[in-house]
Amino acid sequence: MTLLEFGLLVVAGYFAGLVGFVTGMASLVSYPALLAAGVPPVAANVTNTVAMVAAGVGATTKASGEIAKDGKQLIRLAVVSALGGLVGAILLLVAPEGSFETVVPFLVAFASVALLLQPRLRKLSGGGEFPTSGTGTRGTAQMLYPVFLFFVAVYGGYFGAGAGVIFLALALICTSDSIWRASILKSFFLGIANVIAAVVFAFSGDVDWLAALALALGAFAGGYCGPPVVKVIPPTVLRITVGVLGLGLAAWLLWK
Repeated sequence: MTLLEFGLLVVAGYFAGLVGFVTGMASLVSYPALLAAGVPPVAANVTNTVAMVAAGVGATTKASGEIAKDGKQLIRLAVVSALGGLVGAILLLVAPEGSFETVVPFLVAFASVALLLQPRLRKLSGGGEFPTSGTGTRGTAQMLYPVFLFFVAVYGGYFGAGAGVIFLALALICTSDSIWRASILKSFFLGIANVIAAVVFAFSGDVDWLAALALALGAFAGGYCGPPVVKVIPPTVLRITVGVLGLGLAAWLLWK
């Protein structure tokens, strides 16, 4: 890797970290950047997962006080995310190539539509509250939240492109969190899934560590800048923007 390529990956990492926090689509920036730097597809996937750990660290460092408010519930959901990330990483290493990617564009498209329809869907679900409690439609949505989070974390550990969009849709429908808080929890929970997956990938021999370092340096800075950026964007504008971009990401994933 040349010094120029290293520098370009640092810049790509910064925008991946920032874009990832704001829209949940970091891989839309970082994965193509790795391919452009000459990293093979499978190695680019695992390298991207390892590097994006830094984006989660940067974001949670900036918003650690907000994250800590949930106490024991946060710990339980963090364990769910860790298990999901572990399962996703193992699936990537043992499953036939391309066995999961075929459904990914449809998952991302579904989540994007859910984001666009979120006010209506939240109303139908009873509004949701965090932590989970209650009965009826609201209680069902709350009780299923950890289950859905597990599968989002599995996807995050396996491939990850658009996982943030899917999580945002899940959180905004199943809980009463604002999109700003959901964005913080997204970085935290998916960051945990990435950490566990990264540990597994570290022993796979596929990680391009120099490329991962370059991306990670930029991603930490980008993730750190994310919370204050999201906080000043009007929630409706942010939700619609993420939803529309998510549909674009789904189309790109389907095309490639």
